[in-house]
Amino acid sequence: MTEPTAQSRKRVSLVIPMFNEGDAIGVLFARLDGVLPTLAAYDFEIVCVNDGSTDQTLAALMQASSVRSNLVVVDLSRNFGKEAALSAGLFIATGDAVIPMDADLQDPPEVMKDLLAKWEEGFEVVLARRGDRSADSAAKRFTAQSFYRIHNAVADVEIPADVGDFRLMDRVVIEALNALPEGRRFMKGLFAWVGFKTTTIDYRRDVRAAGTSKFNAWKLWNFAIEGIASFSISPLKIWTYLGLVVAFAAILWGGWIALRTLVWGVDLPGYASLLVAVLLLGGLQLMGIGMIGEYLGRTFLESKRRPAFLIRKVVRSTGTSKSQNLANRAHANSKQA
Repeated sequence: MTEPTAQSRKRVSLVIPMFNEGDAIGVLFARLDGVLPTLAAYDFEIVCVNDGSTDQTLAALMQASSVRSNLVVVDLSRNFGKEAALSAGLFIATGDAVIPMDADLQDPPEVMKDLLAKWEEGFEVVLARRGDRSADSAAKRFTAQSFYRIHNAVADVEIPADVGDFRLMDRVVIEALNALPEGRRFMKGLFAWVGFKTTTIDYRRDVRAAGTSKFNAWKLWNFAIEGIASFSISPLKIWTYLGLVVAFAAILWGGWIALRTLVWGVDLPGYASLLVAVLLLGGLQLMGIGMIGEYLGRTFLESKRRPAFLIRKVVRSTGTSKSQNLANRAHANSKQA
């Protein structure tokens, strides 16, 4: 069997968003250096996105770029969040296939071999499903399962359960994702929305190799709300039906009061039940207004047409740095198209 020529070799881009992952960078590259040589049929590009880190992450990446031949460092102008950082990495990546992964190595690089094998079979998206999540806490497993159930029950697009950002996507999928105009990007939902020919493999999720998680309970809660609000208007419909139920109950209750007054006369006691009714209806109204506000706020933010991220600079392994004004302009133009 002949070796593929330089022109025929396929390029695979690894996209790794990073926020304060300075302690994990050395471990990450050491692990990749042990895996990538076993996949010698491909040329690899490692795109590391510094999402406004305040530790030594950027310095460590710059040091690595001076000694590595396949590293691209994308430095964002500030912290935009993981979804935006991932979007920036997909925007910069040049591979025929792209594999997003985390810097903490909970998604083992060794699984890339199976992802690539399925890609070679003709699949355009290869999902990596967490078949064994024993490395996660019981609370995290429970909340994750609850989110998938609730989201898939109300959303128009079903998100595969126990599948994170770790997956392989063909270039045609990346081009479709980069063309989407959203500024607030829930990537798991967008990955599912674009579709394409998809298959799934199972793997075991590992414990963090270094560092600590940057997500707390509040951030995860807001992340879940973002996912549901981005891909479903069912919560608005639910409040419509709830309002109809409450209104119907109020009509029945009003009829009962009128009948009771005609038969037994006016009964002075009732302040407690009146107070409960007022507080109940007031609470429901405030919750409904809050739900409308969630969607209205997202409409307001999207109407500004601001890009999801801004790139301060891109540094490639050659050691050369270039301004990303043109890249930022292209990104902004693609969102206005």
